Amino acid sequence: MSVNTANAYGRITVTDEAIAQIAGTTALDCYGIVDLVSKRLSDSIADLMKKQRASRGVKVITNGDRILVDLYVIIKYGVSIDAVAQSLRKSVKYGVERFTGMVVDTVNVNVAGIRV
Repeated sequence: MSVNTANAYGRITVTDEAIAQIAGTTALDCYGIVDLVSKRLSDSIADLMKKQRASRGVKVITNGDRILVDLYVIIKYGVSIDAVAQSLRKSVKYGVERFTGMVVDTVNVNVAGIRV
């Protein structure tokens, strides 16, 4: 799927993979985030074949011009999980909205583990 918009200059289409790249890159730049991981083993095998590391552990669902993002992350040991998750949610929402010009409805942060 993809997100479409039109303006005076023409039609713009942004794919889910592009949105996942932006969300993943933004997530990896946030303080306290160590890595992105896949939810299931079958996802991780498919992700190993991908060239882009940033989109691993990111699931994007588009509905019309609305965007839902699920992130599966590993957090650094010793940081507040709640504070990192809130910061991550705000950063990803801002980054994706700025990139696409669309509204991000939900950013779900799933903590898959903690790494020292």
